[in-house]
Order: sequence, then structure tokens, then C-alpha cells
Amino acid sequence: MKIRPYHHGDLRATLLTLAEDTLRGRGAAELSLRELAREAGVSPAAPSRHFKTKQALLDALAMEGFDRLDEVMTAALHEAGDAFTDRLDRLARAYMSFSVDNAALLELMYSRKHDPDAAEELVAATRRLTGLVNRVIEDGQRRGEVRPGDVDLLVLPLAAALQGLTALLQSGGFSTTQIEQGLTETIAFIQRGYAP
Repeated sequence: MKIRPYHHGDLRATLLTLAEDTLRGRGAAELSLRELAREAGVSPAAPSRHFKTKQALLDALAMEGFDRLDEVMTAALHEAGDAFTDRLDRLARAYMSFSVDNAALLELMYSRKHDPDAAEELVAATRRLTGLVNRVIEDGQRRGEVRPGDVDLLVLPLAAALQGLTALLQSGGFSTTQIEQGLTETIAFIQRGYAP
């Protein structure tokens, strides 16, 4: 019987990468710490130094997803002009691009954030992302480009529209061109709704 080594360069990062590949290819139900250890070339007990349970691994993967989405959306805002319409356009396109490239990860991220036993860091990551969008709307209100109103309510149509487009894209019934045109129309529609 061959004994696999316990130590690995950066086992945590390797396990997260392998887990995301499995998530993308076969779904969360197919994730197994033992199988990931085999793929990483380490002993079956090695992953437990980083993730005590499969759920801990999924939570870490969801957290990594929130961090990456936050980076993508923050970068999009840095590239945008000052006008609310430009900022909203960049934000929406960045979100859709992330959702297209990371559909399974995005589903995991959103499925865990509402669980009563969700880790506080996941709840905080969700708040951080929502806060980013809220600040764009609040800034638009201060500049007179967005109508007055409760920001938490104003963000709802945007979230619903983007999640709806994501679901349509994932259903496979629409071409990339149709989704792109639909995104352009949706952004224009939302911008008119936000206008003073």
C-alpha cells in the first residue's frame, strides 16, 4: 500500500481550486474531501487541517467567490466615469460577466448566504457587496442623478433584473448576443427607473 504524503505546498489553495473544478463540472453534491485529497496527491486526512468538514470547504469556496466578485465590481467602478449611468452600466456588466464565467460558484454563494447557520464572514461578505451597490445609488442621489428613496428598496429592481438575466443565460435558451442586447436594454430600463 502506497502512503501519500501529508504535506503539500499550499494545500488549502489547491483544495479550493480542485473543489471549484468539481463544483463547475459535477456540482456540490459530488464534492468529497477524500476525493479532493486523492486528486491533490495527499493523504485522506490532510484536508482536515484546513477544512474540518465538506461544509467548511464549501463556505470557504463561497467566501472566495464573494471576494473575487467584490474585486471585479470594484475594478469596474474604478474604470467608470463619475456619471451614475456609466457607473451602473459598468457595475451591471461586471456582475453579468462574473456570473457567466462562474455560474456554479455564484449559485453556491447565494445558496449559503441565507442559511441560518451561515458563517458570519459569509453574511459580512454579502453585506459588503450590497454596500458597494448601495453606495453607487446613494452617490447618484447626492448628485441628483437618482430619484430620492430608500436605497435598500431602490437596489431591489437592479438585483432582480441581473439575477433574472443570469437565470435566462444559464437556461441555455438564449445566445450570447441576445443576452448582451438584453443586458443593454435592461440597464437602460433601470436607469430610466432611477431617474429623478
